[in-house]
Amino acid sequence: MNIRHLLGATAISFSAFAGAANAATEIPKGPLVSTEWLAQNLDNKNVRIIEVSVNPGLYERSHIPGAVNFSWHADLNDTVKRDIVSKEQFEILLSKAGVTKDTTVILYGDNNNWFAAWAAWVFDIYGVKDVKLLDGGRKKWEAENRQQDNRVPEIVASKFKVDKANEALRARLGDVLQVANSKDKAGTQLIDIRSADEYQGKIFAPAGVPELAVRAGHIPGAVNVTWSKAVNEDGTFKSAADLKQLYSSVGVNGDKPIITYCRIGERSSHTWFALTKILGYKVRNYDGSWIEYGNSVGAPISNPAGTIWAAK
Repeated sequence: MNIRHLLGATAISFSAFAGAANAATEIPKGPLVSTEWLAQNLDNKNVRIIEVSVNPGLYERSHIPGAVNFSWHADLNDTVKRDIVSKEQFEILLSKAGVTKDTTVILYGDNNNWFAAWAAWVFDIYGVKDVKLLDGGRKKWEAENRQQDNRVPEIVASKFKVDKANEALRARLGDVLQVANSKDKAGTQLIDIRSADEYQGKIFAPAGVPELAVRAGHIPGAVNVTWSKAVNEDGTFKSAADLKQLYSSVGVNGDKPIITYCRIGERSSHTWFALTKILGYKVRNYDGSWIEYGNSVGAPISNPAGTIWAAK
């Protein structure tokens, strides 16, 4: 066993960082960075790596060196009401992370970057422009046995200000009801990115996840493109050409406004990212998603499987 294994996750050699510094390259254009690029740019002073994972203790056990931790539950959502983090709290969060106007933010996380994509959506809502996803997220970084650490980095705080929330990036219950009731004059297209069994109403939620909604099925008029169809086996996004073909196969070509939804808004953020950042389509994420819609009294529902909640 070598000394690196003996020292564990905290053993980060000076030579490794020196090598990264010597190999540092220009920040790529576009919404994604590769694991290869990030491994060579860990000490870039203009880059802030932020982990957004949902599994507790994951960041504390090990993370990409220099990454700070944002809790999806406590940092990016209001802890009392059902809403995203407020403008004021988001400014405090980014300031503690040392984000400045010159910072390129690199987001990554577990669960195929679902919650990192949610974070990217929140960053976009508040007008923070220079934000990218680590393509493949934590899954790919770990599969490649890349460098990890368990130390919390020392960050010099900043005073970062964000814009007023851009509501054009967010869909509300009333917006999807207009589509479901065929009263949407823009011809908005709904994409349900849940599994086929959730969409058909066979199940209320993924296996092992609390139901929380008392109705099964989907919003009338929505097409089903499971989020996983947008990624390769290693978790990286498919090419723009492949993504265009995927969504055009269900009639989504970017010529009409789009609303994505799932169960709580995190998987749909992943599809929002693919459609918005990679394909350039006009998309709103419905973060209320099925938890809100499936519990709304009188909301029209399509339930092909006919599954009834609490049926004996």
